[in-house]
Amino acid sequence: MNGDDATMMRLMRAAQNGDKQAYAVLLEQAAKWLRRYFRRRIALEKLDDLVQEVLLSVHAKRSTYDPDRPFYPWLAAIARYRWVDYLRAEYRTQTQELLEDTASEESAEEPVMARISLDRLFDQLSPAQAEAIELVKIEGYSVAEASERSGQSQSLIKVNVHRGIRKLAAIIEKAS
Repeated sequence: MNGDDATMMRLMRAAQNGDKQAYAVLLEQAAKWLRRYFRRRIALEKLDDLVQEVLLSVHAKRSTYDPDRPFYPWLAAIARYRWVDYLRAEYRTQTQELLEDTASEESAEEPVMARISLDRLFDQLSPAQAEAIELVKIEGYSVAEASERSGQSQSLIKVNVHRGIRKLAAIIEKAS
């Protein structure tokens, strides 16, 4: 079976029309592509789990696929979102483990000084930008959750995070 884009487009079109055999072949070929895509991006022991998550997302989102458009960019977009979710979860887990391991060794002064420095930087941003960055990047809320907590729209949260981080980077670069 050749998993080129034209073949995958045909298979997805058939799958959307109820062809279970075409769908099985499509998922098999997509899984092969996903394993290659993720092979160098994540630990090998997590590879199959992430591939399965993406395939579940493909199944859930299959109705959104436009049969007149290439298949692999659509699959790659889903894979990228699942990969980012995976990285966020890994980061949170590692951060939590690190905090649990070092909590007794760390002095209370370091986090306080870091927070003071962060607050000084945030003072140079608009309150909306500072709040958006705090919620999404520091506290780890999703854009939807941050929107709910702050009263800003989801698109405004994204814009404020992006512009705020860009401004912070410029401030830090200027200070260096």
